[in-house]
Amino acid sequence: MSHMSIDTARITWLRTPTLNVRSAARRIGVLLFDGFWLLGPATVVEMFQTANELAGSRTGEYPPYEVQFLSMDGGSVASSSSVRIWTDRIDARYGAGFDVLFIAGGYGAHVAARDERLLSWLRSVQTRTRTIETIGEGRLVLEAAGPLERDGLQASRHLGGVAAEAAPNSADDRHDCARSALMFIKRDLGADLARSVANRVMPGMAAAWVPLPAEGGTLSVAEKIRAAARWMEANCDRPVSVADAAQVAAMSERNFLRRFKHEMQVTPSDYLLQMRLRIACNFLTETELPVDKIARRSGTGNGDRLAKIFRKRMALSPTEYRARSRVTSEA
Repeated sequence: MSHMSIDTARITWLRTPTLNVRSAARRIGVLLFDGFWLLGPATVVEMFQTANELAGSRTGEYPPYEVQFLSMDGGSVASSSSVRIWTDRIDARYGAGFDVLFIAGGYGAHVAARDERLLSWLRSVQTRTRTIETIGEGRLVLEAAGPLERDGLQASRHLGGVAAEAAPNSADDRHDCARSALMFIKRDLGADLARSVANRVMPGMAAAWVPLPAEGGTLSVAEKIRAAARWMEANCDRPVSVADAAQVAAMSERNFLRRFKHEMQVTPSDYLLQMRLRIACNFLTETELPVDKIARRSGTGNGDRLAKIFRKRMALSPTEYRARSRVTSEA
């Protein structure tokens, strides 16, 4: 197969120009490794670039996002389809962190996960990065760096998985990447603009991807909280934050936390963890999937973290739970 090269100076959706972008622009980083799946990062960047175009059409407003492709050493990085993307080198310029950092996988991610220079940079940057998402094997790099997450729901950071294990050429994976980017666009710019972005990039999918908050005050507080709880349950296999759930309920984060505890008798974090544990238990009982895959599919990260949660909440390991459930079922 002949190698192709993409000139990012001429194809605007691949990189947002930094000229005339106000300093308060939200910084979106996309970290690439050799062999990355092209369609995933390209879809993510297309969503943000479309948001720039739509938001920039408003009089007197600058594009809200500054998007940058990054790699360990900079220069040209080859995708799995031999298309090459020009990237900036990770260095001190990015020490201030990002609003969102996407880590895209590829066979190069396996090597990068053992590169202390990259891991040191990522550990430093992630403390000043609001949100981190992974695409494909990018999760290996994040896990090697040591995710800064705790059990349950995080107030300001997602760690984990877009398309963490599916085949990197499926429509579902592209949908996951688009939904992930759209979640942040909705958070930053509102549901109306996010819906417009979805309709522009992938027509017909907006209703499924943009969980609109209750509008017009027609729902009671209890109904809004239950709607948010249903949304959390439907998305518990994905990264979820307090800000996202509060937006579904059309509440401030502080009010949402207080109201949720009152209505559901548990915190949002505990509720989300309960949903994830229920999914994990079902997988353990009904499938032969390894614990690592069950952890990713239930939104609990990796096998070690799932085991830690099981021991803390159920006083046994996932493997012991599987064995006991099988004995009970047979009895």
